[in-house]
Amino acid sequence: QLQLVESGGGLVQSGGSLRLSCAASGLRLDYYTVGWFRQAPGKEREGVSCISSRGRTTNIADSDKGRFTISRDNARNTVYLQMNSLRPEDTGVYYCAAVVDFGFGSAPVCAPGSFRSWGQGTQVSVSS
Repeated sequence: QLQLVESGGGLVQSGGSLRLSCAASGLRLDYYTVGWFRQAPGKEREGVSCISSRGRTTNIADSDKGRFTISRDNARNTVYLQMNSLRPEDTGVYYCAAVVDFGFGSAPVCAPGSFRSWGQGTQVSVSS
């Protein structure tokens, strides 16, 4: 069974950077689409960025484009989210999730309901 563990969250000042990691165990991520999602206090969980088994990416929010970059290292069985120029509105719990890639590596649908396996989340707090 696939298990996912997020790390790399923390408290950072506005304009700072963080790199989140999503480490998988139990199964190889090679044939999985993996996504990053965030949930701000009082809000629904939303997609941030997703990457297919072949590295095609989907970024959800225009505000994240150019600031957030998703990448994968299949040799390490890990997916990353590099977050730069962080803003207070980026604060929330960040989750990674995975689903078998039946789209043959095409750009993924980055919606929470499309994913099956979830990590426990890592808190990101950005102070102004």
